Amino acid sequence: MDIVSLWRQVENPLSYAVPFFFVLVAIEAVMLRADERREGKTGYSMIDTRTSLLMGSGALMFMLLIKIVTLFLFALVWTHLAPWHIPAGTWWSWILLFVVVDLTWYFNHRFSHRVRIGWAAHQAHHSSEHFNLGTALRQKWNPWSEAIFWLPLPFLGFEPWTIYVAFGFNLIYQFFSHTETIGRLPRPIEVIFNTPSHHRVHHGSDAEYLDKNYGGILIIWDRMFGTFQQELHTPTYRLTTPVNTHNVFKLQYREYGNIIADVKQAPRWLDRLGYIFAPPGWKPRRLREAEKQATNSTAEGKITATQ
Repeated sequence: MDIVSLWRQVENPLSYAVPFFFVLVAIEAVMLRADERREGKTGYSMIDTRTSLLMGSGALMFMLLIKIVTLFLFALVWTHLAPWHIPAGTWWSWILLFVVVDLTWYFNHRFSHRVRIGWAAHQAHHSSEHFNLGTALRQKWNPWSEAIFWLPLPFLGFEPWTIYVAFGFNLIYQFFSHTETIGRLPRPIEVIFNTPSHHRVHHGSDAEYLDKNYGGILIIWDRMFGTFQQELHTPTYRLTTPVNTHNVFKLQYREYGNIIADVKQAPRWLDRLGYIFAPPGWKPRRLREAEKQATNSTAEGKITATQ
């Protein structure tokens, strides 16, 4: 297979789905505007949707750059290090690949929420206070973590171009999970697959919804690894600390700036590493204890003032 035909296969299928994404966003926006019974739904905001579309357009370019780099890296691994080569022309190899890619996505997605340097890239996707098909296009411009989690796949024998194809279909499926227009589906579907109900939970900033439902196509990984949460009520869609901006560059890169600022002021290397690799919101013990003491002192002061 020459590089031209190889690259054509890498481009598909996501590049062909993008025009349909835009059409479906427009249709959903019209439906929600016309629906007078949409109480409890966040609907669409013109400036919010514009921001999401800008972020999605930029993400396509950055994904292309990542593909160019990783394509050759994965080809080298597959050619020289893989102990065997899984045939790409069989039905069972594609089913196996789709399952493995989805499992890989689960761990990458979980990493992106539980490790701050990963969250710095991913948080842009969660920055909207709306939940609709337009929100699905609010993608990050720093897709480096996927490449790390994909690296074992060519070593296991999957041809590099097939990884991009499987992941493309995975992203297309996830697009349809970003909607409030679909309620709960029949139980067998809800048990196995990631549905809009499950993904609404994932985008919620409510305490009971945080860091739940990481699955891409399958929700069985969350059920297996203890991160599943059923939808109990309408989620509050936003980051736990609202960003209050529609500037796409701030939405994409502000958390990297916060990490740099925290690392600069940290006196110890252990604290610096914590600000990078610990979960979002992590602070050194001394700062947590100081904040706790300050909170207790404030509470005691209020009690004394009321006596």
